[in-house]
Amino acid sequence: MATTTAIPSKTPAQTATPQTPAYPGQVTGMYILAKALKNVGIDTMYGLVGIPVTDFSYLAQEIGIRFVGFRHEQQAGMAAATHGYLTKTPGVLLTVSSLGFLNGLTATANATVNCYPMIQISGSSERAPIDLDQGNYEALDQLNVAKGLAKAAYRVNRPQDIPTAVARAYRAAVSGRPGGVYLDITTPCLGAVMDKSEADKLFFRPVDPAPSQHPSDQAVTRALKLLASARRPAIILGKGAAYAQIDDKIRQFIEKTGIPFLPMSMAKGLMPDTHPLSAISCRSTVMEQADVVMLIGARLNWLLSRGQGKWSPDTKFIQLDIEPTEIDCNRPIAAPVIGDLESSIDAMLAKLPTIKMSADPQWIPSLQAEAKTKNARFAQRLADNANTSPMNHWTALSVIKPILESNPDIILVNEGANTLDDTRNAVNMALPRHRIDCATWAIMGMGMGSAIGAAIASGKKVVAIEGDSAFGFSGMDFSTACRFKLPVTVVIFNNGGIYNGIGENLAKTPDPAPTTLDINARYDKLGEAFGAKTYYVTNPDQLKTAFTEAISSGTTCLIDVQLDAASGKESGHIGYLNPESLQHITV
Repeated sequence: MATTTAIPSKTPAQTATPQTPAYPGQVTGMYILAKALKNVGIDTMYGLVGIPVTDFSYLAQEIGIRFVGFRHEQQAGMAAATHGYLTKTPGVLLTVSSLGFLNGLTATANATVNCYPMIQISGSSERAPIDLDQGNYEALDQLNVAKGLAKAAYRVNRPQDIPTAVARAYRAAVSGRPGGVYLDITTPCLGAVMDKSEADKLFFRPVDPAPSQHPSDQAVTRALKLLASARRPAIILGKGAAYAQIDDKIRQFIEKTGIPFLPMSMAKGLMPDTHPLSAISCRSTVMEQADVVMLIGARLNWLLSRGQGKWSPDTKFIQLDIEPTEIDCNRPIAAPVIGDLESSIDAMLAKLPTIKMSADPQWIPSLQAEAKTKNARFAQRLADNANTSPMNHWTALSVIKPILESNPDIILVNEGANTLDDTRNAVNMALPRHRIDCATWAIMGMGMGSAIGAAIASGKKVVAIEGDSAFGFSGMDFSTACRFKLPVTVVIFNNGGIYNGIGENLAKTPDPAPTTLDINARYDKLGEAFGAKTYYVTNPDQLKTAFTEAISSGTTCLIDVQLDAASGKESGHIGYLNPESLQHITV
């Protein structure tokens, strides 16, 4: 049994003064937490320190956990979530208590919704004054706040429980449907003292934290029979398929069945966007005409109109998912296949020789012809805007598109309204997990955190294409990319506003309209302040030179792209979600 040194008695409203350990024979809970994380394989931690976790961050760094310090907890959390998505191991976020915890919780909630494995660790004030509501320092019942937003949440009150808590958090984050997990570590626990010899007996590594979950043979057979009966089949690839890292197996399945595929935003590149079976330009046709649709790591949520809208009422769905409660959530699923994606695809590939596809021989040629026509129209749109002055989104993208596509190993981070939609449509992806964006909740403000997390987790060059409004959420953490000398190029499309910079104040007062920012903002000066290589560009030739130089440099760069204030429209492709159109105040 582990022994602890007693903490002196105190009145309920007082904060305990932890005893100083007698090194090297004794250690604190902070040491145990750092060692427990290292023991389960955590080698990187993102966060922002302060009371009561500062000393812990130093200890973690000392034992070999890389600490990436941010300027805001939300961005540190976005970095941790992106790290988890790219590596399939939990990204770890460290925050202080109270508002620091709440700032980070935004990212943890977003990780849970998007199925990214992540662990948020926050220090918290001692329990007694919180439970009696006695007004203690940063007194917030953090555990109960987190429970409704995280996949799992645990509080640790004793140092001897820390290794178990870390192992449970790790398992919860990566098993089943991945998600964000919250660990609440109280101040007395962090400061408590144990004999090192007893503490060292506590550490262990969880066995098989993300076990395979095999689908039933009956489910696989039913799904394949339905797929074989289809005249106009289609496959939808979601970011869950990209997360699974079974790229070759998914490719085998698609090419052996000859079924056209439609990738969701972060699944772009899992199969090359230019693949002959890509139906990326035929989304509406697939929704209206496909008779059997197979969802691989994709959810039939709002991003797919919840299976309603343009979808044919006669379409039958096959859904491969690890979470049983996802089935039938919006449309009846004719053939659910419950299991982890690798086991499910393996089982389907094994049985594939036993079925014969009966697709209409004109189905794929018709989609290819439609794609050819639409792609030509899109290319003409880029060409028509290539020399527009002042530049608009398409002018800038006509420059960026060929450069990015000739450098497919660069990871693209992308957010904004028009900047997000137009870049997603313009830039073809060729490799999996090389596009990261605001995903399921369409949350703005993930850009700098995700860019930093992607650069650190992958070791690759990263380009973040940001709307000026989106960049404003996280811009100060561009300094973090500079401080860690990361190969991140940030490209800001500045049209001076949310959607655009020409909103009108209907009250006719001097105040700017709610959607108006600053068309004259010089974001390059912000980059210059932090020591980055910066560019301010106003025409396509300048942008081509700047972008080529920046990504070649392998250093931290910022390119301020001056656009026309009139470039852009409300909410990009989802303006219909706004109950009141802004068209009456824009031109």
